[in-house]
Amino acid sequence: MIIKNIESKIRLASITAIGSLVASIIIAAIVSYFAFKQVAIARQSVYILDNNVPILAKQTDVQMNRPAEYRAHVDLFHSIFFSLTPDDKYIEYQMGKSMYLIDESGVQQYNNLKEKGYFTSILSSSSVLTIQTDSIYLDLPKKYFRFYGKQKIDRRSTVVLRSLITEGYLKDIPRSENNPHGVLITKWKTLENKDLENVQKNTF
Repeated sequence: MIIKNIESKIRLASITAIGSLVASIIIAAIVSYFAFKQVAIARQSVYILDNNVPILAKQTDVQMNRPAEYRAHVDLFHSIFFSLTPDDKYIEYQMGKSMYLIDESGVQQYNNLKEKGYFTSILSSSSVLTIQTDSIYLDLPKKYFRFYGKQKIDRRSTVVLRSLITEGYLKDIPRSENNPHGVLITKWKTLENKDLENVQKNTF
């Protein structure tokens, strides 16, 4: 009987010790989780001193604002690439600036336009080109976009209004001074670029 009582006590002590260890691990894990969560929330709050007066500033999640940045990036690229003046230095500057925002598909499009004499015609006709964004469709899961806009070509004798539809994909890259949104347009191509209006100017 004594031996059985001792075995029972040892078994009970072992069960109690194992149970205490498991409970301690669970409690430590729960405490660590909530502590980490509180630290993460605290990091989103930053106090800025304004004349020695602390002002609470909230940090937002980057992914929450990403769709707006994608649209801003697409809009910026098209604005730079399609807004031109009859100045070869300015055209070269705009093209160089836009190439930071797109992959080799942009370079290919630029070379095609150059070979067709597109930029030469801008200089010879003293055309001023501006772009107006109508809308930008965005498919976030696929990171696909479609740009809808109108391009105005103001020549000496005529004003031409063209519809412009392009599409492509978006790739996240590190932010830089030349690419502040940290986005690269890939597989870019023009789907439509046709004349909508061709208005003759009054010449005296």
